[in-house]
Amino acid sequence: MNTFTNLLTSLIVAGWVSAIAIISVQNYTPISIKFLTFQSIQIPIGIVLGFSAAAGVIGGAIAPIIFRGYNSQNQNEESSEDDDVDF
Repeated sequence: MNTFTNLLTSLIVAGWVSAIAIISVQNYTPISIKFLTFQSIQIPIGIVLGFSAAAGVIGGAIAPIIFRGYNSQNQNEESSEDDDVDF
C-alpha cells in the first residue's frame, strides 16, 4: 500500500510540474503582482507559477509537522486534566 501511495503522489506532482512547464512556455507575458499597496517588478507568469508551486509543496510538507506538534500538546493537556479528578 505504501508503494502505491508513493507512486500516486509522484504522478500527481509530476502532472502539476508538467502543467506548470507547459503554461510557462506558452505564456511568457510579464506580469506584476499586487498585494495591498506593494507591487513587484514585472516577471514572466511561468516564474510566478513555479515559485507558487514550490511554496505550496514546501508548505504542504511543513503543515503536518506543525499540526502533529499542536495535536500532541493538546492531548498532553487533556490527559493531565483527567489525572487530577477527585471523587
